[in-house]
Amino acid sequence: MSLFLATLLFLMAADQVPAQNAPAKIAAAAKMPAAPKSELRLSSEVLNYTINWPTGLSLGEARLRTTRRTTADGPRVETDFHLDASVPGFPVLEDHRSVADGEFCSIDFTKQYTHGKHKADETLSFDQSARKATRETKGGGKGELNTPPCAKDVLSYIGYIRRELGAGRLPPRQSVYYGAAYDLKVEFTGTVPVKVGEASMEADKIVVSLKGPASNISFEIYFSKDAARAPVLVRIPVTLATFSLELVR
Repeated sequence: MSLFLATLLFLMAADQVPAQNAPAKIAAAAKMPAAPKSELRLSSEVLNYTINWPTGLSLGEARLRTTRRTTADGPRVETDFHLDASVPGFPVLEDHRSVADGEFCSIDFTKQYTHGKHKADETLSFDQSARKATRETKGGGKGELNTPPCAKDVLSYIGYIRRELGAGRLPPRQSVYYGAAYDLKVEFTGTVPVKVGEASMEADKIVVSLKGPASNISFEIYFSKDAARAPVLVRIPVTLATFSLELVR
């Protein structure tokens, strides 16, 4: 599994409450705190992260860049993710790109990574009106997936959940796309103090459960309580230890 996929959520997520329930009821059930009235309105943003061992030793770095544009076809949200956690003799590199509309419904998603000898290079092209996505792998291979209305890739989902949290809502359970479809749900477990670099701050803790064709994991994402709702800390349990992605201030 991609290390990026485990950091979602951003991109990271969704809840077990059925999608037809009103957002206000979802927020009430999860006891979400009152949110600032202003929602996420960004023209350009870059978030830099360090990837750390439990001891605090840095393993690598990551960057999440979001750009909003107005085009002849309407608003576009472009999100790029880069990760480098390479060690001598074992490269770990990821570069992903998402283009979505103003509601974070995906248009195109590109996935590229190198994990040692394992490599991936593929694209997902979404036809939202037909509720389908076409998956193409570089060098051959093409398939089609059925998708729900306003299907989201993992990067567009990050912007979506930040907007929902900023409005005091917890998104419903749904599928997100990273090549295949992944079932994603979230649970708000409270506001807690976290340390980001040398600074302490209050953050909303979201527990993400993710299930895919060969994956079934849970991890934690901590979102800032200001209007931006930036993911400031991600904790990812793997076989070796619990790694973290920490926002660099």
